[in-house]
Amino acid sequence: MQNPSKNRPVAMVTGASSGIGLAIAQQLAQQGYDLALCARRTDRLDVIAQQLAQQGIDVLAQTVDLRDESQILSFFAAVRAKWNRLDVLINNAGLGHKESLMSGKTEAWREMLEVNVLALCICTREAVTLMTPANAGLIVHVSSMSGHRVPAIAGIYSATKFAVRALTETLRRELRSENSRIRISSVSPGVVE
Repeated sequence: MQNPSKNRPVAMVTGASSGIGLAIAQQLAQQGYDLALCARRTDRLDVIAQQLAQQGIDVLAQTVDLRDESQILSFFAAVRAKWNRLDVLINNAGLGHKESLMSGKTEAWREMLEVNVLALCICTREAVTLMTPANAGLIVHVSSMSGHRVPAIAGIYSATKFAVRALTETLRRELRSENSRIRISSVSPGVVE
């Protein structure tokens, strides 16, 4: 008997262990997607994966530190091995530190740039590679209202979210130049719990 999940679409969510990422993963599961979920917190990720599996969702959950490209590539390799497809990427993972430009800590700046910008670029590149054979798919970058205005004491975080908006437009133009049917979008939430 054929596995019914073989015909279901596959969605990947980064930062899926809490907040917006968790809510998106749960909604995608309700919509009938099989899920590839990554986050840094293994304990939370395992609980979420078990709950979704009990609902009949085929889940690949992997602990990934998005500051480490080799971990990102390993996760995409696991997705390729399990499904050999990707229909939706939700680039949700992100973090913010209140570090000023005049006196902030370099490590905090670096972490925001690596997770909010560079990891998003790597995940996007790898997703496009998986989506290209079908010439279809959707990539959603989760930006922030801080990517539209600069709040006090969050300038570096805000800069990373302005970059997410610019990268969304960059990908849109690149896809259009290739006549690709892969779609790109971004959303800019305000403050959430």
